[in-house]
Amino acid sequence: MILPEILAPAGSPACALAAFEAGADAVYAGLSKFNARERGENFTPEVMAQIVDYAHKQGKKVYVTLNTLIKENELPQVAEYLALLEEIAPDALLVQDLGVLRMAREYFPSLTLHASTQMGIHNSAGLRMAKELGVTRVVLERQMTIEEIAAVKKQTDLELEVFIHGALCASLSGQCLFSSYLGGYSGNRGKCKQPCRRRYFSKSGNGFFFSPQDLCSLEMLPVLKKMGIASLKIEGRLKQPDYVKQTVGAYRLLLDAPEEEFAKRLGEARNMLSKGCGRRWSLGFFNKKSSDELIQHDALGAAGMLCGTVDELRENGFGFTTAKRLFIGDRVRVQPQSGEEGSAMTITRMFIDNMASRKALPGQHVFILCDKPMPERGLVFKIGESFSDYSKELAALPPRRNKVDLKISLSAQLIIIEVLNAPFEKWVRPLELQAAAKRPVDKETLEKEFSAADSDEFMLGNFTAEIDGEYFFPASELKALRRSFWEEFKTVVAPESIFRNSAEGLARFALDYRKIRPLYALPEHLTETVAMKPNGAEPGNRKAIRANGVYDFNKLSNEVILPEFCPEPKLASLKKAIRIASDSGIRRFRITSLFELELMKGVPFDELLISFPLPVCNSMAVLELSRFGVTRVMAHVELEKSSIEELRDKSPLPVELYRYGRPALLITRAKVPVSGEIRDNRTNEFSIRYDRRDGMTRLYPVKIHSVPRLAGVYDFYDLTNAHWNAQETESFNYEGGLE
Repeated sequence: MILPEILAPAGSPACALAAFEAGADAVYAGLSKFNARERGENFTPEVMAQIVDYAHKQGKKVYVTLNTLIKENELPQVAEYLALLEEIAPDALLVQDLGVLRMAREYFPSLTLHASTQMGIHNSAGLRMAKELGVTRVVLERQMTIEEIAAVKKQTDLELEVFIHGALCASLSGQCLFSSYLGGYSGNRGKCKQPCRRRYFSKSGNGFFFSPQDLCSLEMLPVLKKMGIASLKIEGRLKQPDYVKQTVGAYRLLLDAPEEEFAKRLGEARNMLSKGCGRRWSLGFFNKKSSDELIQHDALGAAGMLCGTVDELRENGFGFTTAKRLFIGDRVRVQPQSGEEGSAMTITRMFIDNMASRKALPGQHVFILCDKPMPERGLVFKIGESFSDYSKELAALPPRRNKVDLKISLSAQLIIIEVLNAPFEKWVRPLELQAAAKRPVDKETLEKEFSAADSDEFMLGNFTAEIDGEYFFPASELKALRRSFWEEFKTVVAPESIFRNSAEGLARFALDYRKIRPLYALPEHLTETVAMKPNGAEPGNRKAIRANGVYDFNKLSNEVILPEFCPEPKLASLKKAIRIASDSGIRRFRITSLFELELMKGVPFDELLISFPLPVCNSMAVLELSRFGVTRVMAHVELEKSSIEELRDKSPLPVELYRYGRPALLITRAKVPVSGEIRDNRTNEFSIRYDRRDGMTRLYPVKIHSVPRLAGVYDFYDLTNAHWNAQETESFNYEGGLE
């Protein structure tokens, strides 16, 4: 049985080294922009290249995250990032945005593509779509049960990656607007402020209604291993090296354990994880019992071990009586009682009874020096232990060398070496090779030999070889030939003259992008769509009814809005519902998730519209969707006005605007322990509703989203959870901005 890889988070170069040291097979990491953890330390391009080289020498892998939504005006910069990454040559690129996926596939084809969990792929139809999009691996939606994962695994040859440990989001992946709604800091763009961890207030009491426990799936490893899952993913790119090392070590211990020793080692692995300072453990969404108990509303959403409550505040620090051992170098977070995000810091100086100390014991009153403002009666959590910063190891990493692409042609009389990416003449040398009685020279032997460039500036890049027979090539002669070639090459070629393979792709993108423009003429009076309540009769040119795998179409509806989530057991029912709608004469369908493009194959339709919550933010995403018969796209609801206008002015398909309604800010399969209206500790009010038809709970704003008409786009009014002429409205990010 082939073991799945252990994939570890690397929010910093030190975390990457800690992960590899602990036994991780691969790490995932991001550059400074366009990744879902922009708040982390992340990597410079130079250090990323060094880590990739280091990993490959160790037989390990590095996956780079470029998994956020991209605005139209950011596409040229994203193209430059992709060109840079093609040169760095990580083992794969994780993507969310369909535009980024298209750009990577079309212009930088050497990049292997993985579909981020942010794409929300959760059934076999979604996996078929992912394969058609050109990805080789899918990181599955985190809210799938183990039975659903097993069912889809049997129906695909794509690699599947599953989260096994760490913090969980309450919302379906890629569909959370909560943070964005409360200030424009989008979780879909790597800037989530974690409002789900805050305290909220209802008529029946207050609590942390959206704060799930952490995932810990040690006991699930035998099942996942037997199932054939390719990669087991640990969450935590905002964590420090100590967390990464302990967590990887625990899962490595169990994954490598013989079956008869698994139970014995399980306790040891749990003890290792207990040092990681996380929240209470759960099995996440793997089974219904865990899903129903995932949110404990009376448990503070903060992670870590509670050490005490602040009882002393000064300008230079804070004091408290500690319930845990603390040492210089440990990390703590001071959390407000409201549950809002607290300040984190590393302890550099602390005092016991006005005396400097390197440690504090339980029961002692400790004063920690810091220059950050602290909340009164803030809760002090230990979130990490002192750790090596790997500074010496990082400083010792060799600089990235220039890759030289070689093609070797070998016969009995000649060896011809062509350098494919540098100004260097064909290198030809005569030979007198004899036929091999055994062990003839092959491509692998040549590649291994020529990879020894003996240079601080050059290394072997892509390598191809053509051998016209089976020859014996004495090792000493081959070694002398290799030395002669590299010595001449280093004498003739300067490092800066190496051709960048990505430059061609970047130039082609720039040329093609300038040509993209609207290919349609909008009518003078644009039609509008009104999404209705069942049996509603609201005014409008087009009336849409939502389908949840049930046959609730009626004579008033002339278009169908398909559901954003459909678990595998209900997929056949939804497909049947689509066919019934088509047979009844409906020829207009709204796609809200990628898997539905697969379901629409073979179904007669006139119009196929992309609609919220499937995000469309740029013209490259529109081009990608046009491949599948899409006729119109809705600008993503969290975009600001200027970004919508830029999309409209570049989109090759007509654009639609979500003008009025209550978009769901959070959608979850978890059991939320409250319903009805709630509020936060400011002035924001929300409504929680559970839908028995699909088993989902949704969080809506109380104020209705309403934005003015925008020239050159169609209108969409969503009245399924709203009514006309509301008094209290808001405009989301439309008038402000989206970070």
